[in-house]
Amino acid sequence: MADIASLAGSLIAAQAGNTQLQVATTLLKSNLDAEKETVLTLLGAGSPSLANVGAGIGGNINVKA
Repeated sequence: MADIASLAGSLIAAQAGNTQLQVATTLLKSNLDAEKETVLTLLGAGSPSLANVGAGIGGNINVKA
């Protein structure tokens, strides 16, 4: 009977480890995606297009002091 309990405990522990691995993988992918977006923004590759905005939006502002 102790062997069955031991086997069941091992299976539960293995399942818990698998769940932890899946969560860690998901978090790692999310962090890598965020880092990628940061790099693209810094390089200017992630700049939004101004093609679909109204006239005068995104242009230079001429301010006199």
